[in-house]
Amino acid sequence: MVDIDDKSFERLTREALASLTGVHAKNISNIAIIYADIPSNEQRRQLKLRDDQTLFGLYEGVPLPFRQGQTKLIPDKITLFKLPLSQASADIEQLKENIRHTLWHEIGHYYGLDHDRIHELESNN
Repeated sequence: MVDIDDKSFERLTREALASLTGVHAKNISNIAIIYADIPSNEQRRQLKLRDDQTLFGLYEGVPLPFRQGQTKLIPDKITLFKLPLSQASADIEQLKENIRHTLWHEIGHYYGLDHDRIHELESNN
């Protein structure tokens, strides 16, 4: 587990976003990227997570392919969960990679991509 303060976690998140390449990462707009220590009870309930399941990140919003031309929507949100990411990381380098991987994964959902397509495109980021 990596013990990290909020300011450092925010910095790693900004660095992870800046490090992502490709059209998918560079063309996101109207999306808030935030963090929380853990998923809320409501988020866990909505996702039907069991007590033994964890979550590193969550995209909440209307994926681009489903907007049907609507442009005046509230911002989408990607939440990174600090404690699960920190607990899954043996050192700061692994935490950086876990944040980057999770951020890319959630950006994929913003584009309406399923898990198979996200993993397929991941090698380009």
